[in-house]
Amino acid sequence: MSRHPLHAMLNLAAGLIVIACAAQPTAPYIRLNGDWPVSPQPTRSIVPLRVAVAIVISLKGDVESYSPLLDCLSARLGRPVEMMQRRTFAEVNDLLRDGKADMAFVSSSAYIAGHRDFGMQLLVAPQISGKLADYAYLIVPASSSARGMADLQGKVFAFDDPLSYVGRDYPILLVRRLGYEPEIFFARTFFTYGQDDSIHAVAGGLADGAVVSRLAYDLTAQHDPTLLARVRIIHQSEPLAAAPVVVGPQVRPQLRAELYDLLVTLDQNDSGRAALQALGLDRFVPIDDSAYDGTRQIEQGIRP
Repeated sequence: MSRHPLHAMLNLAAGLIVIACAAQPTAPYIRLNGDWPVSPQPTRSIVPLRVAVAIVISLKGDVESYSPLLDCLSARLGRPVEMMQRRTFAEVNDLLRDGKADMAFVSSSAYIAGHRDFGMQLLVAPQISGKLADYAYLIVPASSSARGMADLQGKVFAFDDPLSYVGRDYPILLVRRLGYEPEIFFARTFFTYGQDDSIHAVAGGLADGAVVSRLAYDLTAQHDPTLLARVRIIHQSEPLAAAPVVVGPQVRPQLRAELYDLLVTLDQNDSGRAALQALGLDRFVPIDDSAYDGTRQIEQGIRP
Protein backbone atom coordinates (compact mmCIF):
# COMPACT_ATOMS: atom_id res chain seq x y z
CA MET A 1 0.00 0.00 0.00
CA SER A 2 1.16 3.52 -0.78
CA ARG A 3 2.72 5.41 2.09
CA HIS A 4 0.69 8.58 1.41
CA PRO A 5 -3.09 8.86 1.05
CA LEU A 6 -2.65 11.17 -1.99
CA HIS A 7 -0.54 8.55 -3.73
CA ALA A 8 -3.24 5.99 -3.09
CA MET A 9 -5.91 8.21 -4.57
CA LEU A 10 -3.84 8.93 -7.70
CA ASN A 11 -3.13 5.24 -8.21
CA LEU A 12 -6.82 4.45 -7.90
CA ALA A 13 -7.80 7.15 -10.41
CA ALA A 14 -5.19 5.94 -12.91
CA GLY A 15 -6.51 2.41 -12.60
CA LEU A 16 -10.06 3.53 -13.26
CA ILE A 17 -8.94 5.43 -16.37
CA VAL A 18 -7.15 2.34 -17.71
CA ILE A 19 -10.24 0.19 -17.13
CA ALA A 20 -12.51 2.77 -18.81
CA CYS A 21 -10.24 3.07 -21.84
CA ALA A 22 -10.03 -0.68 -22.21
CA ALA A 23 -13.80 -0.83 -22.46
CA GLN A 24 -13.85 1.58 -25.50
CA PRO A 25 -13.16 0.58 -29.15
CA THR A 26 -9.61 1.05 -30.31
CA ALA A 27 -9.18 4.51 -31.82
CA PRO A 28 -7.79 4.70 -35.38
CA TYR A 29 -4.20 5.68 -35.91
CA ILE A 30 -4.08 8.87 -37.96
CA ARG A 31 -1.04 10.11 -39.87
CA LEU A 32 -0.96 13.82 -40.54
CA ASN A 33 1.45 13.67 -43.45
CA GLY A 34 1.47 11.88 -46.83
CA ASP A 35 -1.23 11.23 -49.47
CA TRP A 36 -4.09 8.96 -48.53
CA PRO A 37 -7.17 7.78 -50.37
CA VAL A 38 -10.37 9.38 -49.17
CA SER A 39 -13.53 7.45 -48.50
CA PRO A 40 -15.49 6.80 -51.68
CA GLN A 41 -18.29 9.25 -52.36
CA PRO A 42 -21.82 7.97 -52.87
CA THR A 43 -22.08 6.35 -56.31
CA ARG A 44 -23.47 8.71 -58.91
CA SER A 45 -25.58 7.48 -61.82
CA ILE A 46 -23.28 6.70 -64.74
CA VAL A 47 -23.75 8.99 -67.73
CA PRO A 48 -24.48 6.88 -70.82
CA LEU A 49 -22.66 7.13 -74.10
CA ARG A 50 -25.18 8.68 -76.47
CA VAL A 51 -25.13 7.30 -80.02
CA ALA A 52 -27.31 8.97 -82.66
CA VAL A 53 -28.65 7.19 -85.73
CA ALA A 54 -30.84 8.49 -88.55
CA ILE A 55 -33.53 6.00 -89.45
CA VAL A 56 -32.33 3.91 -92.39
CA ILE A 57 -34.33 0.69 -92.27
CA SER A 58 -37.23 1.60 -89.95
CA LEU A 59 -37.24 2.04 -86.18
CA LYS A 60 -37.45 -1.66 -85.42
CA GLY A 61 -34.94 -2.62 -88.08
CA ASP A 62 -32.37 -0.09 -86.90
CA VAL A 63 -32.69 -1.25 -83.30
CA GLU A 64 -32.15 -4.87 -84.34
CA SER A 65 -29.17 -3.96 -86.52
CA TYR A 66 -27.38 -1.61 -84.14
CA SER A 67 -28.15 -3.25 -80.78
CA PRO A 68 -25.33 -5.87 -80.94
CA LEU A 69 -22.79 -3.11 -81.65
CA LEU A 70 -24.10 -0.90 -78.85
CA ASP A 71 -24.01 -3.86 -76.47
CA CYS A 72 -20.34 -4.42 -77.38
CA LEU A 73 -19.52 -0.77 -76.73
CA SER A 74 -21.33 -0.85 -73.40
CA ALA A 75 -19.48 -3.98 -72.27
CA ARG A 76 -16.07 -2.65 -73.32
CA LEU A 77 -16.59 0.85 -71.93
CA GLY A 78 -18.23 -0.29 -68.70
CA ARG A 79 -21.05 2.22 -69.08
CA PRO A 80 -24.55 2.19 -70.55
CA VAL A 81 -25.08 3.17 -74.18
CA GLU A 82 -28.17 5.06 -75.28
CA MET A 83 -29.33 4.88 -78.88
CA MET A 84 -30.92 8.11 -80.11
CA GLN A 85 -32.95 7.66 -83.30
CA ARG A 86 -33.91 10.67 -85.39
CA ARG A 87 -35.85 10.92 -88.60
CA THR A 88 -33.31 12.99 -90.56
CA PHE A 89 -29.55 13.46 -90.80
CA ALA A 90 -30.06 17.16 -90.06
CA GLU A 91 -31.55 16.23 -86.68
CA VAL A 92 -28.60 13.93 -85.95
CA ASN A 93 -26.20 16.76 -86.83
CA ASP A 94 -28.08 19.06 -84.46
CA LEU A 95 -27.63 16.57 -81.61
CA LEU A 96 -23.88 16.46 -82.20
CA ARG A 97 -23.59 20.22 -82.58
CA ASP A 98 -25.46 20.87 -79.33
CA GLY A 99 -23.54 18.23 -77.35
CA LYS A 100 -26.65 16.08 -76.86
CA ALA A 101 -25.03 13.10 -78.63
CA ASP A 102 -21.45 11.86 -78.46
CA MET A 103 -21.15 9.59 -81.48
CA ALA A 104 -23.25 9.14 -84.61
CA PHE A 105 -23.64 7.21 -87.84
CA VAL A 106 -24.14 9.76 -90.62
CA SER A 107 -24.14 10.06 -94.39
CA SER A 108 -21.13 11.45 -96.23
CA SER A 109 -23.07 14.65 -97.00
CA ALA A 110 -24.10 15.01 -93.35
CA TYR A 111 -20.44 14.66 -92.35
CA ILE A 112 -19.30 17.27 -94.86
CA ALA A 113 -21.95 19.72 -93.61
CA GLY A 114 -21.23 19.02 -89.94
CA HIS A 115 -17.46 19.25 -90.37
CA ARG A 116 -17.84 22.58 -92.15
CA ASP A 117 -20.48 24.10 -89.89
CA PHE A 118 -19.44 23.09 -86.37
CA GLY A 119 -16.35 20.89 -86.40
CA MET A 120 -17.79 17.37 -86.54
CA GLN A 121 -14.90 14.90 -86.37
CA LEU A 122 -14.32 11.67 -88.28
CA LEU A 123 -13.89 8.56 -86.17
CA VAL A 124 -13.90 5.54 -88.52
CA ALA A 125 -15.56 4.32 -91.69
CA PRO A 126 -17.02 0.90 -92.51
CA GLN A 127 -15.34 -1.60 -94.77
CA ILE A 128 -17.94 -3.39 -96.87
CA SER A 129 -17.14 -6.53 -98.88
CA GLY A 130 -13.45 -5.77 -98.64
CA LYS A 131 -13.72 -2.16 -99.81
CA LEU A 132 -13.75 1.19 -98.03
CA ALA A 133 -16.65 2.29 -100.19
CA ASP A 134 -20.36 1.92 -100.78
CA TYR A 135 -22.40 1.99 -103.98
CA ALA A 136 -25.63 3.63 -105.05
CA TYR A 137 -28.34 1.48 -106.62
CA LEU A 138 -30.99 3.02 -108.88
CA ILE A 139 -34.09 0.87 -108.37
CA VAL A 140 -37.45 0.65 -110.13
CA PRO A 141 -40.51 -1.58 -109.69
CA ALA A 142 -39.88 -5.13 -110.84
CA SER A 143 -42.51 -4.69 -113.56
CA SER A 144 -40.94 -1.48 -114.92
CA SER A 145 -39.41 -1.45 -118.39
CA ALA A 146 -36.93 1.30 -117.43
CA ARG A 147 -33.29 0.51 -118.09
CA GLY A 148 -31.67 3.72 -116.84
CA MET A 149 -32.35 7.16 -115.41
CA ALA A 150 -33.26 8.49 -118.89
CA ASP A 151 -36.29 6.21 -118.88
CA LEU A 152 -37.64 7.85 -115.71
CA GLN A 153 -38.28 11.22 -117.35
CA GLY A 154 -41.77 12.41 -116.52
CA LYS A 155 -42.06 9.87 -113.69
CA VAL A 156 -42.38 10.10 -109.90
CA PHE A 157 -39.10 9.83 -108.01
CA ALA A 158 -38.43 9.26 -104.29
CA PHE A 159 -35.50 11.01 -102.64
CA ASP A 160 -34.23 9.71 -99.31
CA ASP A 161 -33.05 12.60 -97.10
CA PRO A 162 -32.03 16.20 -97.88
CA LEU A 163 -28.57 15.46 -96.40
CA SER A 164 -28.15 12.11 -98.15
CA TYR A 165 -25.54 11.95 -100.87
CA VAL A 166 -26.71 8.56 -102.13
CA GLY A 167 -30.44 9.20 -101.83
CA ARG A 168 -30.53 12.80 -103.06
CA ASP A 169 -27.32 14.17 -104.55
CA TYR A 170 -26.39 11.15 -106.66
CA PRO A 171 -29.74 10.91 -108.50
CA ILE A 172 -29.59 14.67 -109.12
CA LEU A 173 -26.13 14.14 -110.58
CA LEU A 174 -27.49 11.46 -112.93
CA VAL A 175 -30.28 13.77 -114.07
CA ARG A 176 -27.88 16.64 -114.69
CA ARG A 177 -25.66 14.39 -116.75
CA LEU A 178 -28.69 14.04 -119.03
CA GLY A 179 -28.90 17.84 -119.29
CA TYR A 180 -31.91 18.41 -117.03
CA GLU A 181 -32.83 19.75 -113.61
CA PRO A 182 -34.86 17.43 -111.36
CA GLU A 183 -37.75 19.91 -111.16
CA ILE A 184 -38.19 19.66 -114.95
CA PHE A 185 -37.10 16.07 -115.50
CA PHE A 186 -39.44 14.39 -113.00
CA ALA A 187 -43.18 14.82 -112.86
CA ARG A 188 -43.00 14.85 -109.07
CA THR A 189 -40.50 14.13 -106.29
CA PHE A 190 -40.85 13.54 -102.55
CA PHE A 191 -38.68 12.61 -99.58
CA THR A 192 -39.13 9.30 -97.76
CA TYR A 193 -36.67 9.98 -94.86
CA GLY A 194 -35.56 6.37 -94.80
CA GLN A 195 -33.89 4.19 -97.39
CA ASP A 196 -36.11 1.23 -96.63
CA ASP A 197 -39.08 3.58 -97.10
CA SER A 198 -37.66 4.46 -100.51
CA ILE A 199 -37.58 0.76 -101.35
CA HIS A 200 -41.15 0.37 -100.04
CA ALA A 201 -42.27 3.37 -102.12
CA VAL A 202 -40.86 1.81 -105.30
CA ALA A 203 -42.07 -1.71 -104.49
CA GLY A 204 -45.56 -0.40 -103.72
CA GLY A 205 -45.83 1.71 -106.85
CA LEU A 206 -45.79 5.08 -105.04
CA ALA A 207 -42.59 5.99 -106.88
CA ASP A 208 -41.25 4.96 -110.25
CA GLY A 209 -37.66 5.10 -109.02
CA ALA A 210 -35.32 5.81 -106.14
CA VAL A 211 -31.64 5.52 -105.26
CA VAL A 212 -30.48 3.62 -102.17
CA SER A 213 -27.10 2.48 -100.92
CA ARG A 214 -25.95 -1.07 -101.38
CA LEU A 215 -25.59 -1.35 -97.60
CA ALA A 216 -29.19 -0.27 -96.98
CA TYR A 217 -30.38 -2.57 -99.77
CA ASP A 218 -28.59 -5.56 -98.25
CA LEU A 219 -29.81 -4.77 -94.72
CA THR A 220 -33.37 -4.50 -96.00
CA ALA A 221 -32.90 -7.89 -97.66
CA GLN A 222 -31.98 -9.35 -94.26
CA HIS A 223 -35.10 -7.98 -92.59
CA ASP A 224 -37.62 -8.35 -95.43
CA PRO A 225 -36.30 -10.46 -98.33
CA THR A 226 -39.71 -10.59 -100.01
CA LEU A 227 -39.65 -6.81 -100.46
CA LEU A 228 -36.69 -6.91 -102.84
CA ALA A 229 -38.53 -9.32 -105.13
CA ARG A 230 -40.75 -6.37 -106.07
CA VAL A 231 -37.92 -4.06 -107.15
CA ARG A 232 -35.15 -4.22 -109.72
CA ILE A 233 -31.70 -2.59 -109.84
CA ILE A 234 -31.08 -0.85 -113.18
CA HIS A 235 -27.90 1.09 -112.38
CA GLN A 236 -24.97 0.82 -109.97
CA SER A 237 -22.70 3.77 -109.25
CA GLU A 238 -18.95 3.94 -109.17
CA PRO A 239 -17.49 3.41 -105.65
CA LEU A 240 -18.63 6.17 -103.29
CA ALA A 241 -17.05 7.39 -100.06
CA ALA A 242 -18.42 5.28 -97.21
CA ALA A 243 -20.82 6.85 -94.73
CA PRO A 244 -18.67 7.45 -91.62
CA VAL A 245 -18.96 7.14 -87.87
CA VAL A 246 -18.33 10.54 -86.28
CA VAL A 247 -18.14 12.34 -82.95
CA GLY A 248 -19.17 15.83 -81.92
CA PRO A 249 -16.65 18.61 -81.24
CA GLN A 250 -17.32 18.48 -77.48
CA VAL A 251 -16.16 14.88 -77.10
CA ARG A 252 -13.00 14.64 -75.01
CA PRO A 253 -9.88 13.42 -76.87
CA GLN A 254 -9.55 10.54 -74.40
CA LEU A 255 -13.07 9.26 -75.15
CA ARG A 256 -12.55 9.76 -78.88
CA ALA A 257 -9.37 7.67 -78.76
CA GLU A 258 -11.11 5.00 -76.69
CA LEU A 259 -14.03 4.76 -79.13
CA TYR A 260 -11.64 4.59 -82.05
CA ASP A 261 -9.70 1.71 -80.49
CA LEU A 262 -12.89 -0.18 -79.69
CA LEU A 263 -14.33 0.15 -83.18
CA VAL A 264 -11.20 -0.74 -85.17
CA THR A 265 -10.68 -3.89 -83.08
CA LEU A 266 -14.27 -5.15 -83.17
CA ASP A 267 -13.43 -7.79 -85.76
CA GLN A 268 -10.92 -9.41 -83.40
CA ASN A 269 -13.48 -11.16 -81.15
CA ASP A 270 -16.65 -13.19 -81.64
CA SER A 271 -19.12 -10.68 -80.19
CA GLY A 272 -17.60 -7.88 -82.24
CA ARG A 273 -17.76 -9.91 -85.45
CA ALA A 274 -21.41 -10.73 -84.74
CA ALA A 275 -22.12 -7.01 -84.24
CA LEU A 276 -20.45 -6.16 -87.54
CA GLN A 277 -22.35 -8.91 -89.34
CA ALA A 278 -25.66 -7.50 -88.06
CA LEU A 279 -24.75 -4.24 -89.80
CA GLY A 280 -23.52 -5.92 -92.97
CA LEU A 281 -19.93 -4.77 -92.40
CA ASP A 282 -16.50 -6.41 -92.49
CA ARG A 283 -14.91 -4.06 -89.97
CA PHE A 284 -14.28 -0.41 -89.15
CA VAL A 285 -11.11 1.22 -90.46
CA PRO A 286 -9.38 4.61 -90.19
CA ILE A 287 -10.54 7.28 -92.62
CA ASP A 288 -9.11 10.66 -93.57
CA ASP A 289 -11.11 13.78 -94.38
CA SER A 290 -9.55 13.86 -97.85
CA ALA A 291 -11.58 10.74 -98.73
CA TYR A 292 -14.61 13.04 -99.02
CA ASP A 293 -13.02 15.61 -101.35
CA GLY A 294 -14.65 14.03 -104.41
CA THR A 295 -18.06 14.19 -102.75
CA ARG A 296 -17.43 17.83 -101.83
CA GLN A 297 -16.63 18.73 -105.44
CA ILE A 298 -19.84 17.14 -106.70
CA GLU A 299 -21.90 18.79 -103.98
CA GLN A 300 -20.54 22.24 -104.85
CA GLY A 301 -22.42 22.00 -108.12
CA ILE A 302 -25.57 20.52 -106.59
CA ARG A 303 -26.19 22.21 -103.26
CA PRO A 304 -26.87 25.96 -103.05
